[in-house]
Amino acid sequence: MLKIYNSLYREKQEFIPITPGKIRMYVCGMTVYDYCHLGHARVLVVFDIVQRWLRTSGFDVTYVRNITDIDDKIIRRARENGESIRDLTDRFIRFMHEDSAALGVEAPDFEPRATGYVPQMLELIRKLEQNGLAYKTPGGDVNFPVRKFHGYGKLSGKLLDDLRAGERVEVDSSKQDPLDFVLWKRAREDEPSWPSPWGDGRPGWHIECSAMSSDLLGKRFDIHGGGQDLQFPHHENEIAQSEGAHGGVFVNYWMHNGFVRVDDEKMSKSLGNFFTIRAVLEQYDAEVVRFFIARAHYRSPLNYSDKHLDDARQALSRLYTAIRAHSAAVETRTDWDEPHAARFRAALDDDFNTPEACAVLFDLAAEVNRSGSAALSGQLRSLAGILGLLKRDPREFLQQQVQGGQTEGTDGYSPEKIETLIAERVLAKKNKKFAEADRIRETLRSEGIVLEDGPQGTTWRRI
Repeated sequence: MLKIYNSLYREKQEFIPITPGKIRMYVCGMTVYDYCHLGHARVLVVFDIVQRWLRTSGFDVTYVRNITDIDDKIIRRARENGESIRDLTDRFIRFMHEDSAALGVEAPDFEPRATGYVPQMLELIRKLEQNGLAYKTPGGDVNFPVRKFHGYGKLSGKLLDDLRAGERVEVDSSKQDPLDFVLWKRAREDEPSWPSPWGDGRPGWHIECSAMSSDLLGKRFDIHGGGQDLQFPHHENEIAQSEGAHGGVFVNYWMHNGFVRVDDEKMSKSLGNFFTIRAVLEQYDAEVVRFFIARAHYRSPLNYSDKHLDDARQALSRLYTAIRAHSAAVETRTDWDEPHAARFRAALDDDFNTPEACAVLFDLAAEVNRSGSAALSGQLRSLAGILGLLKRDPREFLQQQVQGGQTEGTDGYSPEKIETLIAERVLAKKNKKFAEADRIRETLRSEGIVLEDGPQGTTWRRI
């Protein structure tokens, strides 16, 4: 039985879908004004694994991940670049899709853009106004009065009287309370705007997700996910808006993935340790990055460093090595009665425990290496595939060296040169020149190239 840690109740709970056999899931996506960074990569991969496991478990999943294509940062960046907002957002949406595809992330069922849902946002604000949960300020904005919504703070655990206007809460003298948040922003010069009953303007950030999720998934749905940084105020405000407008429960299960840290420090531009996905993929294979993310539990902090990525590359190589002998001939269909598969299922059913699921993969790889079983090799590949791993030709993965995003040799040791040296070593051994054969092996090892002798001949891989 699947259990999910529900951020709303701060405990693991048995998952019971609203509609038997069906799951409706919404994840907060990207604000598209710049390249995606490692924090985005974690959201993409984590919830890709979640939706993969839900589908593998037999659920009919509707997965929505939105795009914010209008906000202050987007407007400012487009103005700085001297380009239209649409040109800016279209370009970075394309880059986001490229990064996502490189990481093996499957496309969501729906990927709504905020600008396509302004009418739904206006209707939601109208309902809030009717319910006494929206007011127009003298300056023309429309705000949500948080003190009038009973239960504000239930997701984040924050009490209204303990909250103070500060870094995360904009101070505005026109608000009835400093904690009130904007639903509709009045039109400003040289900014995009839409007509509304309260005057021309554009939506606030929080209202976007409430409108898009309810339109595509209904007023109440199963799972809402996103980064831990969104728990307050964004998701807290989504609950207030949605439940304030429609009544009843908005979302049954809230999921939040942990922060990304760099060498044990919070990733930030000010600290100079801010990495885009593209920059990381110039140094590391995309599947290694995905595996690095999958090895950590989604709720725990993820500590990025070259050492950890190098370790992930070595570990993933061990899995590819285990399936290398049988990769071409084995059907990859999961046998759920097999003991390793049962452990794998139990791990992912326990709040998507990917570290334990990965541990099962390594145990299975060890068994494959001991037994040489083609069936277990196929089982390993099938289980790993549920996590989006081991889907490539093992030789291609093991023999690559990523430099500048391209597969190249190391210090001039191209695949052709390596194969030539292997042939020279075979000839040396045949002529009983064992010292020469050993010299060739050690020369290649010093360049990070390991030779492995087996019944099918000599193969090689990079380390």
